[in-house]
Amino acid sequence: MKAVAVYPGKAHSVHLEELPRPQLSDVPNGRGVLVKVLKVGVDATDAEINEALYGNAPVGSDFLVLGHECFGRVEAVGPSVTHVRPGDYVTSTVRRPGGSIFDRIGRSDITTEEVYYERGINLLHGYMTEYFVDDLEYIIKVPESLKHLHVLCEPASVAYKAIDEAMHAQRRLQVWEPKTAFVLGSGQIGLLTTMILRLRGIRTFTIARSEAPNLKAEIAAAFGSTYVSTKKTSLKELAQKVGKPDLIIESTGHSGVAFEAMEILNLNGAMVWTSITGGQRSIQVPSDKINLEWVLGNKLLLGSVNSNYRHFEKAIADLGYAEQMFPGVLQRILTHPVHGLENYQKMIELLEDPSTLKVFMNVSED
Repeated sequence: MKAVAVYPGKAHSVHLEELPRPQLSDVPNGRGVLVKVLKVGVDATDAEINEALYGNAPVGSDFLVLGHECFGRVEAVGPSVTHVRPGDYVTSTVRRPGGSIFDRIGRSDITTEEVYYERGINLLHGYMTEYFVDDLEYIIKVPESLKHLHVLCEPASVAYKAIDEAMHAQRRLQVWEPKTAFVLGSGQIGLLTTMILRLRGIRTFTIARSEAPNLKAEIAAAFGSTYVSTKKTSLKELAQKVGKPDLIIESTGHSGVAFEAMEILNLNGAMVWTSITGGQRSIQVPSDKINLEWVLGNKLLLGSVNSNYRHFEKAIADLGYAEQMFPGVLQRILTHPVHGLENYQKMIELLEDPSTLKVFMNVSED
């Protein structure tokens, strides 16, 4: 079967590979789920892996199959599988457990091991192929009523986790009810974060460079957020105008923005970094000022990456809720389909276009 892969460490090496079709027996103890891949989302992570900024092939292989945002249909299940059956629509988590205590209790998304395993990213082949088999533990059912949102499940789980981790950590304050949130970045993570915050009634400002009108601004506004362009209003100016945010979720992919935002967080506030920055950028920051204000202000900084089964379930529930509260808005994120694995070069071209919102590969027909 066909798969889209790269040679890790070699820039611009995306190509087609031939793989054997997986079997249920590849997963022991009857726990296997065979999935026909219907769609695979791609994002900046895939582009940066193709640019050789990070990513590693599985042991024994010189290539890495791309794709960590999957949507498919169950073809067959092992005898131990009860939560899905053939014909069900599903997605699958990305990270797989190592040997730390967190991995052993189902929290591989916060592993303490420096060597981590992520499908389509690091040491495990991804989903950009015709079929895959996985253990039942990592397969999440998607309601048929949400199949039109397909590859948004994984990024929504990442957005959900970022907010959930901040809320959980802020229990240290006994009572913490964020009133105002800044979402930095208006890509898929930024917009899905905006959606989740608005579903919870939090006043939200979605902040990006591009000036409105544009599609991202329209989607943010449709969720009930205020879209702000930093070309017109800086973060400091916005904080002075509307008040310092209690919660900041950073998803720009620009480390300079992440550090700049540290200067505007409210007292007892929480900031979550979700960006993966694979470059070599260096900046200067007012470190003494930041240090003083963060210590005296009891401020919290979290890094959040990946997500586990629970985050997927909660995020899918929020997608369903949002379909009722903001009908038709989510589907507008899915802007650029590419048809067929053989058109992988078109996929890369679209990822390199800064005006592109969401690229996804239509691998096969439903």
